[in-house]
Amino acid sequence: MKLLEPGAELDGFTVDECIHSGGMAHIYRVHYTDNQRDPAFAMAMKVPRMTAGDGAENIVSFEIECQIMQVLQGRHVPRFVAAGDLERVPYLVMEYLTGETLEHWLDGETPPSVEQITWLGAAMARAVHALHQQNTVHLDLKPANVLFRGDGSAVLLDFGLSCHAHYPDLLAEQLRKAVGSPAWIAPEQVVGVRGDPRSDIFAVGVMLYQLCTGRLPFGEPQTSAGLRQRLWVDPVPPRKIKPELPAWLQEVVMRCLEPEAAQRYPSAAHLAFDLTHPLQVAITERGTNVTGTRFRTHFKRWLKAAGMHYKPSPIPSSQQIEEVPIVMVAVPHMDVTDVTLYSLRQGVARALGTRPGARLACVTVISSASTSASIEEKSETNVHRRHLSTLRQWAQPLDHPGHQTSYHVLESGDVAQALLDYARGNNVSVIVMGAATHGLKTQRFVATVPIKVAMDAPCTIILVKQALPFELLGESAPGGASDAAGYSDSGSETVRVRKPYADNDVPF
Repeated sequence: MKLLEPGAELDGFTVDECIHSGGMAHIYRVHYTDNQRDPAFAMAMKVPRMTAGDGAENIVSFEIECQIMQVLQGRHVPRFVAAGDLERVPYLVMEYLTGETLEHWLDGETPPSVEQITWLGAAMARAVHALHQQNTVHLDLKPANVLFRGDGSAVLLDFGLSCHAHYPDLLAEQLRKAVGSPAWIAPEQVVGVRGDPRSDIFAVGVMLYQLCTGRLPFGEPQTSAGLRQRLWVDPVPPRKIKPELPAWLQEVVMRCLEPEAAQRYPSAAHLAFDLTHPLQVAITERGTNVTGTRFRTHFKRWLKAAGMHYKPSPIPSSQQIEEVPIVMVAVPHMDVTDVTLYSLRQGVARALGTRPGARLACVTVISSASTSASIEEKSETNVHRRHLSTLRQWAQPLDHPGHQTSYHVLESGDVAQALLDYARGNNVSVIVMGAATHGLKTQRFVATVPIKVAMDAPCTIILVKQALPFELLGESAPGGASDAAGYSDSGSETVRVRKPYADNDVPF
């Protein structure tokens, strides 16, 4: 289709100007011709290139994007407006977003600081996680396709190469070759495997590597042989290029860039968690190595990858990330009995036992009133250190292989709100906490912390009541005392499941 001129009309839209002309499509600023409808946001129209020299993938990609854009929602993707008939005039109208793409940070005169890299990476990871929760894998993440709003949140663009669980993968049916941008494509995409959410994590890792070093980890290969090298070759460690980078950041980047998807972060939520809590990152040889991977390791990977070829695409699904959730446990810290702590730990053990690969975040909320009177004890550092030590002691029996555990002390006058904010900010999937000790009649008049959290939580809630094995009953004081946070545990276990993106759930 030829380039549209300003003032041209198409199905009730008037073209303002062409704002981008790429290899696969033209993008225009548009508005409603009648000026009677107000979408409350600016609009852009995407029209695929369909000249004689353009490949069939242009049309296939356009079909995919039209399908996927109509079902995506949330603030991390542009809003869908309308789509044109492919047999007549193909076009896609969506929200026009303003902001700066990641290219702005990569092309800047001053390299981004560690703090800037951290929040850019965390924003990308949150956006990717929100996409994966909707059964969609992007598969073409690169600096030009990640835009940052003024508030620092990330928006993902261009879903022409994406894969959705509920639609046929047209690209996999039409093509039997690697589809994606060579510099950012994941190893499994090179051999035709599409639909693995961890492919997007690899692409985020490439962009983090660029932010850290100013270089592409694998260059820009143009041949299939060059692309296949990432199936067995590790890039130069970032700290060999920039020694001032912290080991924890290299650990995060190199874990994203693991050749085998199973060795990467199990979900983008886990990646965002590490970037948000750098002191909690477990540093391995990935983070400390500054010499590079040994030849022997590369050779073993090469032998393993030699037989890897095109495979049918697995179905992408939110179930893949639901199997490796971030589990948060709210641990009381004052006037709490051993029975309560024991029961809470058992509840967490059951939650983790059914979710291999889950991450555990142990959280306690303190207030200024919880500190002692001495000046030394009132030091924030000392108070937090003491509570962190208590959390570690409590969680020590839960230290099982495959589950990474972190510890967090929050300070707030509103315990319930602090727990909710933490859960939302860290993509928590399951909250385990003690049930209220008050009776049902009392709860009708006094909203306890567990009830407040259960009413507004964006995820599954497991409320644990106190219980001890028969042989231990004589070793603990009877009953459960309420802690200063306003809740503790007592009785059986109740589970409340909430669906993602449901803003009108019935209160617990």
